[in-house]
Amino acid sequence: MTTRLPVFRLPLFVLGAVLASVLVLAGAPAHAQNIVVMVNGDPITDFDIEQRSKLETLTTQKPQNRQDIINTLIDDKIKLKEGKKYGVDPTASDVNGSYEGMAQRMRISIDQLSKSLETKGVRPEALKNRMKAEMVWTSLVRGRFKEKLIVGEKDVADKVREGGDEKLQIEGTEYKMQPIVLIVPRGSSAAFQETRMKEAEQYRSRVGSCEEANSLFRSTPNATIRDTVTKTTADLPEALRKVLDDTAIGHLTAPEVTKAGIEMVVLCARKPTTIDTPKKREIREKMYTEKYEKTQRAYLDELRKAAMIEYRNR
Repeated sequence: MTTRLPVFRLPLFVLGAVLASVLVLAGAPAHAQNIVVMVNGDPITDFDIEQRSKLETLTTQKPQNRQDIINTLIDDKIKLKEGKKYGVDPTASDVNGSYEGMAQRMRISIDQLSKSLETKGVRPEALKNRMKAEMVWTSLVRGRFKEKLIVGEKDVADKVREGGDEKLQIEGTEYKMQPIVLIVPRGSSAAFQETRMKEAEQYRSRVGSCEEANSLFRSTPNATIRDTVTKTTADLPEALRKVLDDTAIGHLTAPEVTKAGIEMVVLCARKPTTIDTPKKREIREKMYTEKYEKTQRAYLDELRKAAMIEYRNR
């Protein structure tokens, strides 16, 4: 079965690695390394264009225009250079972490993601290159134009009312909790996993507060307790809300098997609160996206005008 990759859109992903264009690939045809464009002294080759084209076709399921592909690669070069100017330069570890995160969201392993790409003629580095450029650009735009991107509460409220919906907030619940993982190494037997499930149930009977959970799991081998997270009704799916509503404060939820191991949550607090209506959240997100897109486009246009872009062998 072919795995379909998700479509990338700014500013959703954070990403990157060194451009595949500068790699000398054993067995690659000589013409594949022809330089097509120089961007501020940095080359874009036929191979770069071919790889990005295949990646875009795979993610969008649509044929790609060559000049559009070249333009995106030029933009990436410009973004990476601007990032270095401001000290925004993700490490290989940062990029690999983002790559791994994508695999997890797709519910496949890193190897499966890489093989899925390779079966379509796309090297994993091509995806990582794109991810790095998006990571850099998102950090730059949000960091440099933070104040400009703020969406005012009054503006959002006015938009909600324009749509005929006067209700801006509704009653909800706020949950404070800490995720807990009992580590199960990849490839472990079913018997080992069952043993860990039994351990999890034993831990549930021993924990009666978040303090006890922290004391226990911070000293337990092959287990980890994460920092407290706060979520509201609007942030959680109905099934998880029901689980948390049925869990006593200070106690653990039922253990579940995940890729990380055996996971539970210790519920530290639960209290009534007011939250934005779905309509208000939707409008705020839309207004932010519009501001972001307008700001990042103007920023990129400015950088393009100042860049040295030289076409060769067209």
